Amino acid sequence: TRRPVGRCWRAALVLARTRVVALGPSAGRRAASGNAGELRGEPDRFGGVSVHLAALDRLDAAAFESALRAAVHQWRSEGRVAVWLHVPILQSQLIAPAASLGFCFHHAESDSSTLTLWLGEGPSRLPGYATHQVGVAGAVFDESTRKILVVQDRNKLKNMWKFPGGLSEPGEDLGDTAVREVFEETGVQSEFRSLLSIRQQHGSPAAFGKSDLYVVCRLQPRSFHISCCPHECLRCEWMDLGDLVRAENATPVTSRVARLLLYGHREGFDKVDLPAQELPAGAAGRPSKLYLRALPARPG
Repeated sequence: TRRPVGRCWRAALVLARTRVVALGPSAGRRAASGNAGELRGEPDRFGGVSVHLAALDRLDAAAFESALRAAVHQWRSEGRVAVWLHVPILQSQLIAPAASLGFCFHHAESDSSTLTLWLGEGPSRLPGYATHQVGVAGAVFDESTRKILVVQDRNKLKNMWKFPGGLSEPGEDLGDTAVREVFEETGVQSEFRSLLSIRQQHGSPAAFGKSDLYVVCRLQPRSFHISCCPHECLRCEWMDLGDLVRAENATPVTSRVARLLLYGHREGFDKVDLPAQELPAGAAGRPSKLYLRALPARPG
């Protein structure tokens, strides 16, 4: 069974990463408790408290454990339900004292790690960190010639035809990832038109055992000269779409998307496209994109 996860705690995680707290009386923000030793934390509206350790503070591990123990006791008595402890990589010696008090790893970035301690009743309701990685491929199709851009990856056991693509960067829209990856691998410039397919796979070795989402976008070419990246690609070429549909050495996703493109080219891409629609900022204050097939126009 999976632990119950409240959507509010995902927002709490985002809030926690923006808080600033400190050790000692120099902290300029309000503390979760004024009597929790010298360790001060910033409360959040979901009943938790977030503690950020400064990267360059000279902290003694034994003194830190004592202060953290007192703070946790105080926060628990105040009814706090969770503690988020953010530890810079230069303060990694403080992870062991925190672990001895029951803190567990939640996630790590390049320069810090975040630990959590559940103080509420029952099993922890804190959300896990990222569970999926997102890969995006670009199916660059020239409608006038019925040519589609395909590549074969270097250093693969099987040289299968596929669409150029790679992992999406943080904060990068799916279409932007597809356009960037196509250019990096083939030198071809393109423009995003729509989403075509999404494949989901769990326990992927390429995703460190996590789940993997692989999105294929339809792109329109803006240039045609190929400059194949020698580090990533063994071959790059413009192939007739019909030949790709019939090719035996294409990946399963590539073959299926090729058939979808062939149908869209014949019947109209409005039958297969999932174009992007901009949505106004919601409760989080940030705009978003919705990929949705357009409804047919009303007659008359």
